[in-house]
Amino acid sequence: MPKKAMSVHEARKVAERIAAEQDVELIDVELNKEPTGRYLRFYVDKPDGIRLDEVEAYHRRIQPLVEDVEYDFMEVSSPGADRPLKTERDFERAEGLEVELKTYKPVNGAKLFRGDLIGLRDGKIEIQTAEEVLSFDKKDVAIVRPVIEFTEEDLQDEVPAE
Repeated sequence: MPKKAMSVHEARKVAERIAAEQDVELIDVELNKEPTGRYLRFYVDKPDGIRLDEVEAYHRRIQPLVEDVEYDFMEVSSPGADRPLKTERDFERAEGLEVELKTYKPVNGAKLFRGDLIGLRDGKIEIQTAEEVLSFDKKDVAIVRPVIEFTEEDLQDEVPAE
């Protein structure tokens, strides 16, 4: 009898254990069907950022343990500085940061809002705009992500002095 495929939920439990062993934080696990196949993705991070060798070590450790998940490609990566806020921990870390919030349906004629994140409290996401405090039911919000802005100076290539 063929072996039963491992679910994403089961893979997440394994991924959390490996993350704890390697002193990294498991941010998310996704299994997405895309035109080129099914992608199993693990997002890991550390408070001060994760190094490429740590991502690689996590990949090598997790891959043989999730072979029973039905996927075509597996990726392990950092979620990036502008990753969407999903968990309570994400919202706690982002308190005070400028965020962009998109709703599923228009609220007072708009679906896109920008302001400083006050926090996630009792199922409501609160932001401080220039004019007022806005509150949104989490279930009505499509995405919240930190705003990352670069100046011209940030984008300049560093040219070594000769």
